[in-house]
Amino acid sequence: MSVKINKLEIENVKRIKAIKIEPTASGLTIVGGNNNQGKTSVLDSIAWALGGDKYRPSDAQQQGSTIPPTLHIVMSNGLVVERKGKNSSLKVTDPEGNKAGQQLLNEFVEQLALDLPKFMESSGKEKAQTLLKIIGVGDQLAALDKNEQELYNRRLTIGQIADQKKKFADEQTYYPDAPKELVSPSELIKQQQEILARNGENEQKRKHAFELQAERNRLAEKVNNLKEELDRQTELLKKADQNMNIAFKSSEELQNESTAELEASISNIDEINRKVRANLDKDKAEEDALDYKNQYAALTKEIDDIRKNKTDLLNAADLPLDELSVKNGELTYKGQQWDNMSGSDRLKVSTAIVRKLNPECGFVLLDKLEQMDLNTLNEFGSWLEQEGLQAIATRVSTGGECSIIIDDGYVVSENETQSQQPTWKEGEF
Repeated sequence: MSVKINKLEIENVKRIKAIKIEPTASGLTIVGGNNNQGKTSVLDSIAWALGGDKYRPSDAQQQGSTIPPTLHIVMSNGLVVERKGKNSSLKVTDPEGNKAGQQLLNEFVEQLALDLPKFMESSGKEKAQTLLKIIGVGDQLAALDKNEQELYNRRLTIGQIADQKKKFADEQTYYPDAPKELVSPSELIKQQQEILARNGENEQKRKHAFELQAERNRLAEKVNNLKEELDRQTELLKKADQNMNIAFKSSEELQNESTAELEASISNIDEINRKVRANLDKDKAEEDALDYKNQYAALTKEIDDIRKNKTDLLNAADLPLDELSVKNGELTYKGQQWDNMSGSDRLKVSTAIVRKLNPECGFVLLDKLEQMDLNTLNEFGSWLEQEGLQAIATRVSTGGECSIIIDDGYVVSENETQSQQPTWKEGEF
């Protein structure tokens, strides 16, 4: 069970002359009064008594008093804490006879409960680290954050390269009429030579046909000159006519192939290849751009997975408050970062986290609650009661919301819910 403050008596500390308070076990005990009457001195005295000499005020003794400061606090676990005498030495009385002194107090007194502004004034990231530490996921979340940042940086670089590649590809000229591959001059020349060879063969066939025609003419003349050989020559003529007719018929079906297109290609090969290279460059640029785009998408999915893991990790953690979380390294409550939280939410978050830091510590000190209106103050008090937390707070007010009112270092009035306690003058302890 958490330890709380049952009673406290303070004399001659800062602005306090002599007061005695019995805080409520759960909820708010508000120390009210006007400015410079000793309200904050109450909190400073408790911090000094329980937190050690590092909380000792620089000018601890009440001005005008010859009696040293005296502090007397009774805790809910029966422990009695005192500071008195010339040196304000610490004395801790343990009814069970256990080890006593500051070491024993440190077991159940959370330092930030004595100095809540230290937590409230820390940076957003420091608050988040405190929360992650107490819920036990700080190392895991730090590893995820590091991994996410590395992926984010890689994705950022990939995205920039992808944009550059896409821009470069878009600026490239493309020739849809150019062939897909570079043209080889030797291949075109080879094709040209093959056509010329075939044309040469055709020319030989034509030459042969003309030679046969000449032979026929010679034979015809011989027939005319050699009548006696008419029959023989007539037969030869008939055969010659047959051969001639076959040869001419074959030659008439032959068609010469044109080399004009190849000649044009050979003469324009540099321009064609320039267009092919341009097309290949554009295709490569678009391929690169698509590759980096795909890499970017893959990294985005990895980052989303990490962020989901972080969310799942926090959702599964035992958080001090519902809707309390860490987002992008910053503490958030109800979706708001610290600078956008209301004053009451800041106090609620701080109190819950400090309580979680040391569950044995059942109290917290709060200064300057005048920032809260009465409705918010009541809601905050109800939440404290619900959580079983004790809060001793100050407020510049003399209204009915105050548990006690201090004037010039004394308790001058008490709320009806507080037990009636005597006030006394200097030296009555």
